[in-house]
Amino acid sequence: MSMSEDFRHFDFAELTPRERYKWLIGTVIPRPIALVTTLSSAGKPNAGPFSFFNVLTHDPAIVGIGIENKADGALKDTARNIRDTGEFIVHICDTALVEKMEICAIKFDDDIDELEAAGLATRPGLSVRAPRILKAPTALECKRMFTLEVSPARQIVLGEVVGIHVRQNLVNDNLHVDQIGMDAVGRLGGHSYSRTFDQFEHVTLTPEQWHTA
Repeated sequence: MSMSEDFRHFDFAELTPRERYKWLIGTVIPRPIALVTTLSSAGKPNAGPFSFFNVLTHDPAIVGIGIENKADGALKDTARNIRDTGEFIVHICDTALVEKMEICAIKFDDDIDELEAAGLATRPGLSVRAPRILKAPTALECKRMFTLEVSPARQIVLGEVVGIHVRQNLVNDNLHVDQIGMDAVGRLGGHSYSRTFDQFEHVTLTPEQWHTA
């Protein structure tokens, strides 16, 4: 660690993985939460939340999800199912979904269906076979583009969004989403969450406007 003016600097090469994790989740905030559903090759459903997630580009429409392997190095069900089937659905969580989303985060044995345990009703996607959670305000149907094996313990899945479901009362004819009505939650450090009710607008100036301001 070094001191510079009013800042403390930490060299990541000198930190443990756990220490790097704490700095990242405490400073890159809020992070959107992807509640990901998949089907195994045998047709068994699975659900799990991931906050190392975001949309990366719109043309093509790509989302990225960081997935850590299990402690013994085995793939988590989400990663294995995406590898085997090439399909998944990302659900954006609102406040009403948080408690059930946290149930899906429990490290259940393989014989437990997280969606059933959480009491979440689903129906198959339209472009993918993975189950869509009906309680979620928005669901993005995705097909895997490729997976980056960034380390023996971690991978990043890039998926193309091939369809989106938006709750009827949240979108108008101009395709504008009611962002207050979405009530999307974000992940902070530790066990904390944030809500998106406190919003403000600030329009980017053109070069001409900046020069005349």
